[in-house]
Amino acid sequence: MADVIGRPLLFFVISLAIMSAAAWIGVLVLRHSGAMASADREDFSVIQSATLTLLALVIGFNLSMAVSRYDQRKNYEEEEANAIGTQLLRIDLLPAANAAAVRSLLEKYLEQRIQYYRVTDKETLDRLNRTSAALQALMWKAVRDGALMQPNAVNALAVSGMNDVINRQGYTRAEWTNRIPPAAWVLMIAIGVLSNVLVGYGSRTAASRTRFLFVMPVVVALSFMLIADIDSPRGGIIRIAPQNLQLVAQSLAEP
Repeated sequence: MADVIGRPLLFFVISLAIMSAAAWIGVLVLRHSGAMASADREDFSVIQSATLTLLALVIGFNLSMAVSRYDQRKNYEEEEANAIGTQLLRIDLLPAANAAAVRSLLEKYLEQRIQYYRVTDKETLDRLNRTSAALQALMWKAVRDGALMQPNAVNALAVSGMNDVINRQGYTRAEWTNRIPPAAWVLMIAIGVLSNVLVGYGSRTAASRTRFLFVMPVVVALSFMLIADIDSPRGGIIRIAPQNLQLVAQSLAEP
């Protein structure tokens, strides 16, 4: 299920097919069991309105979760860029040999972090994570050795800055794997199916079926696709660009 949700366009097609089938089930199956009596129409309208309202609330709830996670990923990208930029200044506090080694490693690490936001396939992502982990170990060793050569409060700033760089990468990676729970998706899809069944069952004329049985499944499928797109950091159209990390890289390239 996660693989399908991670591809919003495919998820839209599948959702549209499921919702359309549910609407036509309401028309072709439930209505054949017997026409709705006029006395039951009012009760049915109450149930239908309550179900559609619940669907809107569940969609809004899931959209809110997706947007909050998207904003958090953006914030962590900014914090990671600030941590790297600050560390590039603090490494000058280390002895010259260690500072040069850390700067070279940090520039390579910055390139890896920019690529992290752009890759889409799992194999490349795993390779980037392994490379980043190796660079973190080398950078920490270089900073630690430089601080041990001259143990003082000034060099402690460089150690603290490197700790922030490593921590921010961990926070970012954790947030990129923080997705909407599958149970929330199952609940939302189930309510969407029931809502479309009720819409199909409640359609009275052929004209209303043509309108509502087309509009309702499309609206629900589009809502699902939007939520899946925002919730998918790599598979969707709406993505987070490493603009702050790129600004740090550009500042390094300037004379």
